[in-house]
Amino acid sequence: MTVNVGFLGGGFMTEVHSRGARLAGARIVGVAASSPESSQRASERLGLGRPYASAEELINDESIDLVHICTPNALHAEQAAAALAAGKHVVCEKPLGINRAEADELAAAVGDRVATVPFVYRFHPLVREARARMAAGEAGRLLTVQGSYLQDWMLAADDDNWRADVATGGPSRAFADIGSHLADLVEFITGDRIAAVAATSSVVHAERGGRRVENEDAAALVIRTAGGAIGTLLVSQVAPGRKNALVVEIAGSESSIRFDQENPESIWWGRRTGSVLLPRDPDQLCGDAQRLSIIPAGHPQGYQDAFNAFVADSHAAVHGAAPDGLPTFADGARAAAVTDAFLAAAATDGWVDLST
Repeated sequence: MTVNVGFLGGGFMTEVHSRGARLAGARIVGVAASSPESSQRASERLGLGRPYASAEELINDESIDLVHICTPNALHAEQAAAALAAGKHVVCEKPLGINRAEADELAAAVGDRVATVPFVYRFHPLVREARARMAAGEAGRLLTVQGSYLQDWMLAADDDNWRADVATGGPSRAFADIGSHLADLVEFITGDRIAAVAATSSVVHAERGGRRVENEDAAALVIRTAGGAIGTLLVSQVAPGRKNALVVEIAGSESSIRFDQENPESIWWGRRTGSVLLPRDPDQLCGDAQRLSIIPAGHPQGYQDAFNAFVADSHAAVHGAAPDGLPTFADGARAAAVTDAFLAAAATDGWVDLST
């Protein structure tokens, strides 16, 4: 069965999603952007089939099986809810909702449909290898976590984007946008959940595009996990020279693991004696890491490959498969809970327990 897909949004993320959908063998039906004119432009530029006059028209098209939502953050919850109500499967960009309540409501509404969120860094083969080794106990007891996600695309005062507007981007920017990936990777690799956070944040430029900035440029968190480990997470969109520097280092009682998203072809396996760099070589990896290694060792895989694998697994789930590690709306709601805890902690300069 071919999956018939439609896209909401006509920007960069729609382009990324559509590449994955094509490789997954989907039939691309059409696109709805912010206006009929934008839909037409996106259709022509990206080859996305029929340009719909509105999101509602696309969602209610009975020929579409799955809707990819790639619109500004404030629209995600409304559009995802409408798509689910219309009986569609959904792939929705994060954040799933601009707060935990929105995201929880969506997660509860999924029913028997496939509903996923692109935490695509899970789909680097060596992330799966790190996860498998942690689960097998090779690192020992989890002791500490050190993570950062640094970018520089909002460094200058005249750098502007709809994400910097609370009305469209939501109350959190840097953490909701990229810190959610970092928190998801920490929990995904370790199998241990963040149980409490203390945090602070900063706004570097008080105004962008002639409007007051109310969501953060940078965030720093201290975390405690359910298993008793402690750690730090640093997130910034104003770090000069850093483009997409997502790094996670996990220390266990026996070994440490370090994954660097800008250099995803190896992971560092640290030991008190005899630390090694493990390459993305299918002959040396676990089963799921082998599955995601689609080309031979020595030929680099990257972000689009990880994204393609996420889309392929989402579409396979529509066909009835149950791929391991597929991030669902429940994972999107989890990210929203961590984001809400970060915002509360940053506002009070105190600890926030995620169990509340």
